[in-house]
Amino acid sequence: MRADEATLARLMALSQAGDRQAYATLLESCQRWLRGYYSRRIAPAQLDDLVQETLIALHNKRASWDAARPFLPWLAAIARYRWVDHLRRLYRADAQALNEELIGSDDEPAIAARISLDRLLGLLPPAQERVIALVKIEGLSIAEASVATGQSEALVKVNIHRGLKKLAHMIEKE
Repeated sequence: MRADEATLARLMALSQAGDRQAYATLLESCQRWLRGYYSRRIAPAQLDDLVQETLIALHNKRASWDAARPFLPWLAAIARYRWVDHLRRLYRADAQALNEELIGSDDEPAIAARISLDRLLGLLPPAQERVIALVKIEGLSIAEASVATGQSEALVKVNIHRGLKKLAHMIEKE
């Protein structure tokens, strides 16, 4: 069966009315459609898991579909949200692996990086160096950095922007 709008909408309406056969056919059609949708967006090894997650989400949200609205855009929205969640999980896993790698057994690279960073920041005017260290390294908010340095919030933002731009220019020159 081809996954066209009219067929899928009819199957969903029947499914909402309790027709088990229509629901099984709907899930099978949606599975084929989702495989095509995701095959262009993710690695083949992750395809089956993401399709199954999306079918579960479709199952959980099936009561929210309105028969007066098209079915495929509704399914595509669910698929897109599942895809974005999948990407977030991948990025978090990559970041965690990177952190574990950096924290790993040897502290020399981290120490060398910190020394290099301190040297680079030392080349900036003191006002720019301080706010970049406070906001970008220590994690303070713009408002907190403003209070700590006595600069206005606008000036903190300007100093960060100009300082990072100058650092980028120095690094590109090297």
